[in-house]
Amino acid sequence: MVGRGALQRITKLIGKSKMGLDDYLLREPKKHDVISRICKIADSWGISLRGMEGIPVHFGLKRFYEIGETEFIIVNDKDNNYCGKFMFVFKGQTCPAHYHKNKHETFFIVKGKVRMIINEKEKVFEQGDILSMDRKCSHSFTGLTDALLLEISNASTTGDSFFEDKQIGKEGRL
Repeated sequence: MVGRGALQRITKLIGKSKMGLDDYLLREPKKHDVISRICKIADSWGISLRGMEGIPVHFGLKRFYEIGETEFIIVNDKDNNYCGKFMFVFKGQTCPAHYHKNKHETFFIVKGKVRMIINEKEKVFEQGDILSMDRKCSHSFTGLTDALLLEISNASTTGDSFFEDKQIGKEGRL
């Protein structure tokens, strides 16, 4: 099942932090509404996300349209150490500042425009732009328009996302 690895990773971490799934993810019926809205936008771009499980994440802050993102996991293969996923942000929505100790990421902007803050430097990226994100490099991104990004990286693992905001996860760690 697409997305299962991400849900298992979050569920595993929840066990450590004593928080519930609702503390990180949107649940029904809000989840369905968000996924439907995203799929309609993607369809208007000629891109189909249907058939992939969308995972709307609010990072425990419960302000999804302000601080959040929706992930559509293509693959997260820990045995072969690679991951591919689409990430969608609505206009004005921010994936908060964080870094990874082990994960190296490459982002491709499929549609839209985002403002990325990388090690406190701001830059705008738009459709067709590619950005390589080294390990331990602090980054956040905000949709200047509705935007779809493709992330290609080594495998996502529990506890490798370190957020500036210590209210996220367990003392800033997811």
